[in-house]
Order: sequence, then structure tokens, then C-alpha cells
Amino acid sequence: MDDFASYTPKEKTDAAWLEEAQKVAASCKGKGEERLLREIYARAAEGKKNGTLTNAQIDRFCAQLLPMLDGAKRKKLQKLAEALKKM
Repeated sequence: MDDFASYTPKEKTDAAWLEEAQKVAASCKGKGEERLLREIYARAAEGKKNGTLTNAQIDRFCAQLLPMLDGAKRKKLQKLAEALKKM
């Protein structure tokens, strides 16, 4: 990048974000739900800050995951997604 005008962020595809989430889940296996949520949030927050994660990608991720969760976990994920989308 020579200047700000020529900057284009590298966007991860939805498949790349899903792969990243699977890696996080694998690395946290056996370490508890709260640890997994913290890891997912930290990586997603990094993506939001550097422009590689969009609100639309967050919505698509949640849409895929929410049907597999019970009520309490669904609420946690929705709260996490809303916090990320406000960044």
C-alpha cells in the first residue's frame, strides 16, 4: 500500500470465517463454554477492527448457528453478535 486511497482490506469469505470458528472451537475443546465464547469474541472483534468482518457476515454466522442452540445459548450468541455489530 502506497497510500490510504489505494488501501483495500483483505476480506475473509464466509467459508474462511467458518473455518476460523472451527479452529477456535477445536483449540478450546474441553475448556468450557465461556472460554470458547471469549475466544470467538476476541477474534471477531479483531476482524471488526481491521475491517475483515462485516455485520452481514455476523448475521449469516448466527443464522447458521442459532437453530442448533437452546434458548440460553441462543440469547448469549445474539448478545455477542449485537455487541460485535456495534463496534
